[in-house]
Amino acid sequence: MRGGRPTITDANIKGAGKGQGWRTIRRAAPYLWPEGKPGIKARVVISMAFLLLAKLISVGTPMLYKAAVDLLTGDGGTSAAWMLALGAIGLTVAYGVARFLAVGFQQLRDAVFARVAQRALRALALETFQHIHALSLRYHITRKTGGLSRIMERGVKGVEFLLRFLLFSIGPLIIELAMVAAVFFVLFDVWYLAVVVATVAIYVAFTFKVTEWRVKIRKQMNDQDTDANQKAIDSLLNFETVKYFSAEKREAGRYDAAMAGYETAAVKTSQSLAFLNAGQSFVITTGLVLVMVMAGLGVESGALTVGDFVMVNAYMIQITMPLNFLGSVYREIRQALVDMGEMFDLLEQPAEVKDKPGAPDLKVSGGAVRLEGVSFGYDPARPILHGIDVDVPAGQTVAIVGPSGSGKSTIGRLLFRFYDVSDGALTIDGQDVRDVTQESLHRSIGVVPQDTVLFNDTIRYNIAYGREGASFSEIEAAAKAARIHDFVVSLPEGYDTQVGERGLKLSGGEKQRVGIARTLLKNPPILLLDEATSALDTETERDIQESLKAMGKGRTVITIAHRLSTVADADRIVVLEDGVVTEEGRHDDLLARGGKYAAMWARQAAEEDSEEAA
Repeated sequence: MRGGRPTITDANIKGAGKGQGWRTIRRAAPYLWPEGKPGIKARVVISMAFLLLAKLISVGTPMLYKAAVDLLTGDGGTSAAWMLALGAIGLTVAYGVARFLAVGFQQLRDAVFARVAQRALRALALETFQHIHALSLRYHITRKTGGLSRIMERGVKGVEFLLRFLLFSIGPLIIELAMVAAVFFVLFDVWYLAVVVATVAIYVAFTFKVTEWRVKIRKQMNDQDTDANQKAIDSLLNFETVKYFSAEKREAGRYDAAMAGYETAAVKTSQSLAFLNAGQSFVITTGLVLVMVMAGLGVESGALTVGDFVMVNAYMIQITMPLNFLGSVYREIRQALVDMGEMFDLLEQPAEVKDKPGAPDLKVSGGAVRLEGVSFGYDPARPILHGIDVDVPAGQTVAIVGPSGSGKSTIGRLLFRFYDVSDGALTIDGQDVRDVTQESLHRSIGVVPQDTVLFNDTIRYNIAYGREGASFSEIEAAAKAARIHDFVVSLPEGYDTQVGERGLKLSGGEKQRVGIARTLLKNPPILLLDEATSALDTETERDIQESLKAMGKGRTVITIAHRLSTVADADRIVVLEDGVVTEEGRHDDLLARGGKYAAMWARQAAEEDSEEAA
């Protein structure tokens, strides 16, 4: 939550109630009235028709009640002929039928609209999910996954809430209040209308004012909830590290501190709700008493019947019921606007790396990779690469070696176009990677990273991820080539064994071999090995090196390595130091020069001899 974009602030909340709120509603409107979806639009129209019918019947219902009371009290002489014909019992039955129809049309409205709301939720969730994947690696490494998931979750839920309650709570309430006000003005006098309008106005003003205050408290509660969620996810993802340092109590303390903040804000939220409910009850009760006193005086003077008195009471109760939850609905709508605003801000976050309009697919004929005068830095103030030139001919294996921080892995990220070069060009078969589609570029490159991360699914799923639609025999063949098949079949559940969160149920070497099998199954023309065997023991490493060497035949292979013994047979070795190419050539030639590579080789050989002696 803290990286990349600020969290919700009081300014955000105020903005959500003014221009920002309208901006969010306009942004959400297309999901309610989607272009090219006549069926969805028809459902919206039918829902609105059911809504109007329900309100018309609801406003007319107290009149039936009044007529029945007047007939029963002997005041029916002034009633309409049709009311006299129905009689008190008939009017009572009609009153019951009207109440049922009002509820029935409301339920029909909800049933018809359900697909509209769920489709909007699904469409927005998919758009957000796709956009998050389209954002650059730079954006993702500065974000906290827990906070990002909460933004998406709350925003999507906010859309459903807004569509449902803005249309079916606030809208119907306004319609009903207008109808009741018209009835009071026509059937009684302007003073009844004045009391009702004043009561509603004071009620709404009080509700909105208190709710504004409560939204700020709710914002604090959301921040604490997000913070606690981030700490929990971060701690669980680093489960092994926590165990290594016996930090369970420390992690529990951090989590409890975050939850304590949430508890404080939650208590304030509950207390403010009690104040809101009490104030609303006082305003409504005062208005109800005033109107009933006026109606009672009218009955005493003979200007009104007992039925009129009952009808006034019925109307007042009828409008107070939806007003009672106006505060909570308004608060939730305001909070939904804030949550949706955060999500729409996320959707408007521009992708750092984008395809050019009309960009063609990458066409790989041989797979020759070339870096020409490439400069790059994650931070413009701290460049990593300084105008380097690296040529990887088609079908050859080129190793890039050098000390930590020299820029080896950065070249791999630029090749995969996680970032764009600051200066110079990176081409594949003469095509600048910035001029082709990212999808085709990614299809053409297979990567075995230093730290293989697996999905929390089966071994079969994780290997099959390399190529959609791969058969089981192809999955097995890739596993055999990666020297992991025998291990998998020895497991009780074989290829259906669950690997756990991030593959934690497998050892580092086993995870790496699953990752290698996955890339073997992808069968790309260009292969990038980023410390691909670093997590393996010496014996397994030799086996997999043979597999990787066999897989590299006929492909362009770029190997990023720290252990020089794994790249000694490369067609060419490029030595990087401080973002500059200092040496390049074959292994024997570089040793003969006695330069940086020779010194690194001698040092590593001495370390390996010491380990063997020990």
